[in-house]
Amino acid sequence: MDQPYNKFQAASNQTIRTGAMLLLLLLSTGTLFYWGHEQYPLIDAFFMTIITISTVGFGMIHPLSDVGKLFTSGLIMFSLGSLAWVGSNLARFIFDGELKNYLKTYRVDKKIMKLKDHTIIIGYGRNGEQAAMELRDYGVDFVVIDKRENVISRICEDENLLYIRGDATREEVLLQARIEHAKALIATTPNDADNVFVVLTARSMNPGLKIISRASEVESITKLRRAGATNVIMPERIGGQRMAKLVTQPDVVEFLEYILLQKSNDVSLEEISCTHMASHFVNKALKTLQSKDKSGINIVGIKISGAKYVFNPDPELTLSRGDQLFVLGSPIQIKEFRNLLEN
Repeated sequence: MDQPYNKFQAASNQTIRTGAMLLLLLLSTGTLFYWGHEQYPLIDAFFMTIITISTVGFGMIHPLSDVGKLFTSGLIMFSLGSLAWVGSNLARFIFDGELKNYLKTYRVDKKIMKLKDHTIIIGYGRNGEQAAMELRDYGVDFVVIDKRENVISRICEDENLLYIRGDATREEVLLQARIEHAKALIATTPNDADNVFVVLTARSMNPGLKIISRASEVESITKLRRAGATNVIMPERIGGQRMAKLVTQPDVVEFLEYILLQKSNDVSLEEISCTHMASHFVNKALKTLQSKDKSGINIVGIKISGAKYVFNPDPELTLSRGDQLFVLGSPIQIKEFRNLLEN
């Protein structure tokens, strides 16, 4: 995979291998020359080669012939040139940012390997970036996958973003994002065919994954659902509906946006699962729960066993552990209500 640290490793390893080969070539060539041509003892030939290529300034061990002097001069210049080449390449890795990219990506990959119950965002365009910012505000762990170099460069500017450069239609990229441990996947690419393939691949790798996909064409909605998408969103349709609602019902839109979209500590609309509901509330009427609730929370709706939605539910409605409650209140009220429900 074309990750920055892989590129750094390949380049630095190539430089180190080339440097080692040059050193071996210099040592063997020098030793053989002094031993064969200058008639030095083998140990003296090796030592003469070492002090020559290291330019430490020691004197000659034995007198050299004219050819030996010329060879020694050439050996010194070649060794200095080799050292300069290796040093300049290593310096380029450091000062051109290659080392920094390697260390950052190494840290990012270490964090990704620890992720669990996280969200995977495919694509970091306008929709993907907005989704990432919202998840960050809610404290949800996520990792971004994108294959575009310019986008990855932009992501790298944020030290807190976890990312993978690669093609999300490939299984190995999704495995690197720990899809088997993920809670949700958001596919935001503008290409519906890519989204269908991503959804299909992700669903086969994690059957319990919640998958939310963007669609650009109406015809793609059915295809994405058949591929395994839990929800399909058309940003253009939502934008048009919102514009029309701002004309016909502006105050309603602003009120709902205040509750759902604004960063407010005063009130929020939350969904609370009844999966861990205390046994004394199971198969009891909603009014039983409401009678014991002192938090002041408002139960505005219920999703019955993952199927039917009921708004402004009847107090006589029977609760089960398959239900989802939609409550409106402050964070403190919601916390108190959750504790009551589960204890």
